[in-house]
Amino acid sequence: MAVTGTGHPASPVSADEARPGTRHEPGAGAGTPADRASPLPGDVPGDVPGGVAGDGRPVMVVLRGLGLGDLLTAVPALRALRRAFPAHRITLAAPAPLAGLLPLIGACDDLLDVTGPGPVPLHRPDLAVNLHGSGPQSTVALLATRPRRLISHAHPGLPLLPGPTWPARSHERVRWCDLLTWHGIPADPTDLALRPPTTAGHAPGGSAPAERPAPSGPAPSDPARSGPGPVIVHPGAAHPARRWPPDRFAAVAAALHHAGHDVLVTGTAAERGLARRVAAAAGLPEEAVTAGRTDVTGLAALVASARLVVCGDTGVAHLAGAFGTPSVVLFGPTPPALWGPPEGPHAVLWHGDPGHPPGDPHAGRPDPALLTIGVEEVLDAATDLLEVTVR
Repeated sequence: MAVTGTGHPASPVSADEARPGTRHEPGAGAGTPADRASPLPGDVPGDVPGGVAGDGRPVMVVLRGLGLGDLLTAVPALRALRRAFPAHRITLAAPAPLAGLLPLIGACDDLLDVTGPGPVPLHRPDLAVNLHGSGPQSTVALLATRPRRLISHAHPGLPLLPGPTWPARSHERVRWCDLLTWHGIPADPTDLALRPPTTAGHAPGGSAPAERPAPSGPAPSDPARSGPGPVIVHPGAAHPARRWPPDRFAAVAAALHHAGHDVLVTGTAAERGLARRVAAAAGLPEEAVTAGRTDVTGLAALVASARLVVCGDTGVAHLAGAFGTPSVVLFGPTPPALWGPPEGPHAVLWHGDPGHPPGDPHAGRPDPALLTIGVEEVLDAATDLLEVTVR
């Protein structure tokens, strides 16, 4: 069932499917957009019509059953699908707490609550698109819906399905745009800006308002917007491998607070304890902790109105990139070449070796490269951005 409610998103996770694939030569680029997605093997054109929505439009389902940052890296691909298939009803198969972002993305009509690579509870869509992973689990889940057509990467376990080889060392935004381009659908990986939130979000269940109003008037990137925004410090991440030590986040927050900035500590409900410890160690008041008190729309509003975001390699970094909010992003196991922010007012700190394979982003302890980033280095980057950016 499609949902429109909001809540705080699950922490971002990465696709965990097998990544190798066999390359198929491009050959699906001609014809109208509806022809560009290859018919399933054995499909007879005109045999059984694709699924239609209640309003009579053909249905497209797009699987991205992951977290906040993962969804935001798929925005350019979602927009490309919207342009190529303007008559379709596009249903995003993703975790229900992310539904509040749909109006900001402007590419999908509704959300089907799916976490992970499936199953996908939908029957006979006209088109299914795998923006989740390399397969085979996610691809098989979409095949189980019996779509008329399917867009996916190639996989040796599904040799009859056309598609490009899974590119293991591609930036996540580029990966999905290249997939669509291979199937004949032009996609621009820089098309990732979100619409500014128009109302502040609420905590799950609507029990508490967001801590700051959503921006109004000029877009967040407009330097003419009046009033300084808060500085957001976001100490959490889905896994310890990407969590910079809390005492270092506290030292950064304290220094920025003492410099006269309005510092907020954000996070999920599960990270509220961590956020409170960081705030207490930084000498911040309790009301500076917004962790667990905002849903995804409220979090987006905070980031859109912020003067600066300091965080690790997690979903909030992608929100900052989507709103053009200056950010200092700390990378550890994963190089920024694969998950880093777009061009803009962002400082990327990473001490890894680009000649070595990425580390394990799901490991149970902070990555050694992350631990080599010091407090002074982060403060220098933050100060530089605060001095040159008027927000």
